[in-house]
Amino acid sequence: MGESDIAEVSELLHEVTVADGHRPLGEHKWLDLVHGGRTGFAGFVARDGSEGRLIGYAQLSRGHNTWGLELVIRPDHRTPGHEVGTDLLDAALDEIRRLGGGHIHLWVPKPTADTDAMAAASGLGRGRDLHQMRRPLPVDDDGPRVTTRPFEPGRDEQAWLAVNNRAFVSHPEQGDWSLDTLLEREAEPWFDPHGFRLHERDGRLAASCWTKVHRDERPAIGEIYVISVDPDFQGLGLGRALVLAGLDHLAALGLTVAMLYVDSANDTAIGLYRQLGFAVDHVDRAYTGDIVPTT
Repeated sequence: MGESDIAEVSELLHEVTVADGHRPLGEHKWLDLVHGGRTGFAGFVARDGSEGRLIGYAQLSRGHNTWGLELVIRPDHRTPGHEVGTDLLDAALDEIRRLGGGHIHLWVPKPTADTDAMAAASGLGRGRDLHQMRRPLPVDDDGPRVTTRPFEPGRDEQAWLAVNNRAFVSHPEQGDWSLDTLLEREAEPWFDPHGFRLHERDGRLAASCWTKVHRDERPAIGEIYVISVDPDFQGLGLGRALVLAGLDHLAALGLTVAMLYVDSANDTAIGLYRQLGFAVDHVDRAYTGDIVPTT
């Protein structure tokens, strides 16, 4: 992806964000795009035949155990009769076949019956649902708190990566992070080490709560970005305590709304978040399938 390609796709992403009220491309995919792609990356564009303007974009990336795909379609080309999404999806699936096949997750924010039908027509079925949950700030909760300190760039990366990768060993997006993955996020404008709270016990990193502020939202929204508890310290209530630490930090910044993402199948986590006052705002959906390689 050259600079002009990135700029053109970024303009499309901005227009769709304004129209839909949410970002159409997940953070992992966005970082791949702005860094020009990496091994296993492919971008596909669809253009208006008469004007040549960009009307759709698909981004494919090879993950640890699966392929990830997201589609972005200009709103005026989503109506019946426009096949932009189907054409981009089929092009991406053909690329997976060419590269040896494999399991795929197509992520769609706020899915509809039309996106269900589009995925089914290409042989994909409904897989994971991801809930975005929100709650107002500040938190009126007298539950136990724990001592935390801010993340120190240049010092804490390896310890945090070890805990994160142990805590999310089987997670398709959050597991198997590398140092480069973490450093990319530290370089982002939103990164704030004071909002990255670490809790230590017995001289070890036991748990953390990484927060993020979405200042482009109106009003700005604080996110509980990553909660990780070392498996050696599970069962001590640290997940709840670290969520509260993160919410307290976000409230201290003057934010009035907090959000987080959680897998709809994670009943334990959803139960905890509901106890803490979170409610589902909307659903993001992964359509999945196994793509047979071209012979």
